[in-house]
Amino acid sequence: MKNEKIIAVIPAYNEEGKIKTVVSAIISEKILGKVLVVDDGSKDNTAKEAENAGATVISQPKNSGVGAALRTGFEYALKNNYDIIVVMGGDNQDNPSEIKRVIRPIIEDNFDFVQGSRYMPGGERVNIPVFRWITTGFYSFLFKLIVRFPVTDGTNGFRAFKTEILKHPQINLNQKWLDRYELEPYLFYKTIILNFRVSEAPVTKKYPLDKIGYTKMIPFLDWWSILRPIIYLKLGIKE
Repeated sequence: MKNEKIIAVIPAYNEEGKIKTVVSAIISEKILGKVLVVDDGSKDNTAKEAENAGATVISQPKNSGVGAALRTGFEYALKNNYDIIVVMGGDNQDNPSEIKRVIRPIIEDNFDFVQGSRYMPGGERVNIPVFRWITTGFYSFLFKLIVRFPVTDGTNGFRAFKTEILKHPQINLNQKWLDRYELEPYLFYKTIILNFRVSEAPVTKKYPLDKIGYTKMIPFLDWWSILRPIIYLKLGIKE
């Protein structure tokens, strides 16, 4: 797809047994220039597995949160002059064959940010727990209400965007309060209100049949982490 320099940034925490599959599948697509796994202080063999599968690995000294891991990955992308960043999970819930869906609108239609959506036409939800369906739908409704953007899937971590977005003076990812789950909705919100060209693309999200590996989120604490950026930014509490 043209000559854009594209990198996948994958935050990972204790994803041994999954990260190898994710990295190998992404590399097999032959679309991206590099797969970067940011190991967020894992206590298992996540880093070794990712490296053996062909990824470049940056290991955080301790578990700091997905936001901190993404920040590290984004800084690497900026430093090494990548044009487009693709963000995916390390838990094998995203489909690497759909990477072209989130980068094509950027390359062909000049969008700046493309949010993956499991709920829009063409998207799929495989084995999605009812509770997850309800909570993600409710969050997207709130996001749409507050930000005034017709989002269908505000919590999906599968997305792509132009790296130049990160250079905007009103986007500051170097804030401690963004270390956990706050950074992603913060960036999505900012991208919209700063009038970058934003779109969604249909993607698949598949969940394990058992509860093991379903989510690492801590109820209430991490739900608030996802919710508070849109509230803080709307009220002017944070910038």
